[in-house]
Amino acid sequence: MVRIDKWLWATRIFKTRTIATEACKKGRVTINGVAVKPSRPLQVGEVVNVRKPPITYTFRVLGLIENRVGAKLVPEYLENITPKSQYDLLEMSRISGFINRQKGLGRPTKKEGRALAEFTEACYVDDYDDFDLYDEDDDE
Repeated sequence: MVRIDKWLWATRIFKTRTIATEACKKGRVTINGVAVKPSRPLQVGEVVNVRKPPITYTFRVLGLIENRVGAKLVPEYLENITPKSQYDLLEMSRISGFINRQKGLGRPTKKEGRALAEFTEACYVDDYDDFDLYDEDDDE
């Protein structure tokens, strides 16, 4: 028997075990539609759903493992059965990433950068001749 958080980390679904544990606590990991605790024992043949917004990955457990293995060995322990529709959803979110960005968040676009440069351009630096900052006659 292996804890679900250890298995998720060992099969490289999550980068650290802490992140895997947090995902379980937040209800992002389910088995048979039921959210699981990080300490839940895992069995061969179970289907694990992992929600990493914007998509939900689905894996079938082929083997139990506690220690992290190289990426080439991962297919021995899990089968990725995520539907193609989920990957299509991921591709759509990548394409529309900049379009749906809220105004003012993130780095400025090229257009916004040009507008900012135009606004902050030093066009008024030499216009101090129009103003008399002090009168020479007032020295008396």
